[in-house]
Amino acid sequence: MKTPAKVISSFVIILFLTVLFTAFKNEKVVAIKSSFPYKQAGLNERQAAAHLLSRFTYGARAEDIDEVVKMGLEKWFLQQLDGKIEDEQLNKALSQYSDINLTNTEVENIYPRPGQAVRLAVKEGFIDKDSVNKGDGKQYRQQLKAYMDSKGYKPQSELFRQLFNQKILRATYTNNQLRELLTDFWFNHFNVSITKSQSAPFIPSYERDIIRPNVTGKFQTLLLATAKSPAMLMYLDNSSSSGQPTEDNDGMEMQMGESMAKKRNDAIANGRVNPAGLKRAQQKAPQKKKVGGLNENYAREVMELHTLGVDGGYTQNDVTQAARVLTGWTIAPMGVNGYGSPAKNLIEKIGESTLEKRGFVFDGDFIFMPTRHDNGEKVVLGKRFAAGRGYDEGVELLTMLAHHPSTAKFISTKIATRFVNDNPPASLVNKMSKTFTKSNGDIKQIMLTMVSAPEFWTKESLREKTKSPFELAISAVRSLNADLTQPYQLYSWINKMGQRLYYYQAPTGFPDKGQYWINTGSLLNRMNFGLALATQRIPGIKINLAALNNNREPESAEAALKVYCKLIMPERDVEETVKRLKPMLNDPDLAAKVETAAAKASPVQKMDAMSTDMQMMESPNKSEAKAVNKGYGKKVNKIVNATGTNTMLAQVVGVIIGSPEFQRK
Repeated sequence: MKTPAKVISSFVIILFLTVLFTAFKNEKVVAIKSSFPYKQAGLNERQAAAHLLSRFTYGARAEDIDEVVKMGLEKWFLQQLDGKIEDEQLNKALSQYSDINLTNTEVENIYPRPGQAVRLAVKEGFIDKDSVNKGDGKQYRQQLKAYMDSKGYKPQSELFRQLFNQKILRATYTNNQLRELLTDFWFNHFNVSITKSQSAPFIPSYERDIIRPNVTGKFQTLLLATAKSPAMLMYLDNSSSSGQPTEDNDGMEMQMGESMAKKRNDAIANGRVNPAGLKRAQQKAPQKKKVGGLNENYAREVMELHTLGVDGGYTQNDVTQAARVLTGWTIAPMGVNGYGSPAKNLIEKIGESTLEKRGFVFDGDFIFMPTRHDNGEKVVLGKRFAAGRGYDEGVELLTMLAHHPSTAKFISTKIATRFVNDNPPASLVNKMSKTFTKSNGDIKQIMLTMVSAPEFWTKESLREKTKSPFELAISAVRSLNADLTQPYQLYSWINKMGQRLYYYQAPTGFPDKGQYWINTGSLLNRMNFGLALATQRIPGIKINLAALNNNREPESAEAALKVYCKLIMPERDVEETVKRLKPMLNDPDLAAKVETAAAKASPVQKMDAMSTDMQMMESPNKSEAKAVNKGYGKKVNKIVNATGTNTMLAQVVGVIIGSPEFQRK
């Protein structure tokens, strides 16, 4: 009697999940025995190099280990901390994404916000307001696109597409791997989200100009830079926080209020204006709503998430007082139709130098407006901030927070959690905290303390971190020497595996612990990704599996499993891995079954802002956008043959990439 195909398929998936979950619970760390203290942990030089590469790059190959050993582990790490290796290949790849280099003002002028282009088109008579979202949708979209083209406008989806692509390319190709990892870490620590439209357009410059240049400098510098960035000011609402409610007039009254009020009073005093007539005119004039007032969002998060930590010793009153200190910190007018644009001409008319004499502070896209500031005395964490000190109060507050003992411990714990262990030992955190305090928050010194400590090299730290979907995808393409021509495809798969880059809504950023990423749906999607990548079903990613093994073809699937485990996971004992994965090689329809199971476990999601018809239409890279959606969720009937890849070898490599062992670092 034949066993029904449905029963066999279910059995394969159950076996697959059992293997994966068992492996995650029972990962066997090899008992392995030069200044980094790795020898006392039982590691040899190559094993220590592999551990360094697993934590401080997005993926290591056997030749990378050779290079680190030849250079010396300490020298390699210092070179990575320096982060100044030439990146010719990366720069060439990034050259097609020029808009990631735009200033915030240029972004405001080129990329109108959602709905803004429609309002402008209606205002200029290009589109009839009665046709908006009515009638022939296709004709309406064509009219809107024609208007945007005539003005040189682009849809924001294109800006975000370039942002996503550059992140994928940097992580894949940069020679300065640690700098890119730290950029990801600090962006996540000081998270801002595309989900908030007010802050979204400023994210490219936020990552480029605020985060990336400061990832190994002083923590205080990084904290102050994020506090003054338009992305953070808009994301956590400090841009609208003021000492008292103010009239909704795009900031003009706040910037010019004292001067205008003085002129009005002088005119009344000199008889040029009749007070009674002025009063009657004011009564007839439409009343502007009051907006603003104190907003505590940023003050709370800068203490809880950016510096002290939730147990850092502050109170709700400290949050309120800190929010008062930071009133007046906002964004400068930028762009023709951007935020604060009505006030731009007034500032230009009076001049920055004149305003600076009145207490205004201009720093790039940041402006401190004394007319919004609460000038009263404040007390934060027992420290008194005297009245009337303006901008300097905020700098003093952030400096105090950056050097607080609770901050030293909180930041050290987060760094150790990311690079050492989900639950780093207190002894290591204490060492890092002392360095934080002694070096005034020098991130480079803190990293050196961490990697020089015995705790970094113990068996409790080896391969105890689980890769996020982003780390998994990048490590896979790096391990396979993939040629990446359509990075957006990889971005979409990362979303599919559960990590929507730049879209994490909460200011906490993505969790840094493995348990957040591991569940039935994510495990299936990870295996599905591995098989899709190895069988070259992901457009724009080319690999040559045979070339990895010097074009020598293994005699059998089991032989291929042993060879490629060692190639893809160098310096590991792969015997247990081979035993776990071997049963999966006997099913020629494994790829189709895994994809079907993954689709059932994970509902189809709209990946990002490019998912709407209009945005697809307006995207300058239509073929790429279409390819993202083409075929996803469809059942795969066979593995595609590709250059240097046969079906057996592709399935072997796909299983390895999707295995729990590869997902550890």
